[in-house]
Amino acid sequence: MALPDVFEGTRTYLLDTELADAFTIARFLGKPLLLEGEPGTGKTKLAQEFAEATGNKLFEFPVTSGSKIEHLISRFDDVQRLTDAQLMILNAQLESAGKQPIDLQGRDPHNLDNYIILGPLALAYQTRDSVLLLDEIDKAPREFPNNLLYALNDRKVIIPETRRVIEAAEFPVIIITSNHEQDLPAPFVRRCVYHYIQFPDKDRMRKIVRLHYPDANQELVGAAINIFYQLRDLRLVRKPSTSEILDWVGYLKERYGNRVPNDLSRLPGDAALLKHQADLAVLKEIKRSGIESYLAANGSRGLGH
Repeated sequence: MALPDVFEGTRTYLLDTELADAFTIARFLGKPLLLEGEPGTGKTKLAQEFAEATGNKLFEFPVTSGSKIEHLISRFDDVQRLTDAQLMILNAQLESAGKQPIDLQGRDPHNLDNYIILGPLALAYQTRDSVLLLDEIDKAPREFPNNLLYALNDRKVIIPETRRVIEAAEFPVIIITSNHEQDLPAPFVRRCVYHYIQFPDKDRMRKIVRLHYPDANQELVGAAINIFYQLRDLRLVRKPSTSEILDWVGYLKERYGNRVPNDLSRLPGDAALLKHQADLAVLKEIKRSGIESYLAANGSRGLGH
């Protein structure tokens, strides 16, 4: 089996060599790629950008604390079936009265397949050239990744109501993301190819920003990135991430054009950067005197470790 083509990113998604290698290995081995890293490092975007670039069908499943493996496989529409059964009785009465029956659009309450709504895993298994994104699996109950492990190992799912078996003739590209809010079961992690996405350094962040805003004033971008990393060094409850710097630069670009404002260190457009009530006291001080003055006045007390 030949190695798949290396995905090198897109016009708006910069992919580093290590992540590209891990993604290639996962696709070659037919295993899920488990991506960890802090929010805003591009975990979710990998699946979305790859699907769009290749034309593959993308199935997304945002994992929550209430997620169950059944949600990935199928659900049965009891309400529609009951409604159709009642309409069948009504139609018999209408026909006997010589009136036009109600169109059930081909559904038959006796055929359970008419009321099966496939979940994203089942859909990905039966769709060639598909991508399945399981987003933030660390939010799920403990049994969710354990149960998912069996479905992935078997490469098939069974629809409970009809016992229909859906097998993966071609294993989909599966990307699973985690912010590491809790440890995942070791057997599940062993089933995956693993990669931790490091937060970009300044040089890489400048490249990311340039992908999104190629015509932005580079002096403005450089100044904004410097302030962004100064903020990330503070003891903030919620550090700004890549999405925040992109939003902020987009705002600054539209507001200031090709000039660097004198008050940039006081964070004009701060609502795009800091997003936690507990950080507002720090923000107030920065807006009053500028981030350099704040750092000079607070020293190491204002910095994280």
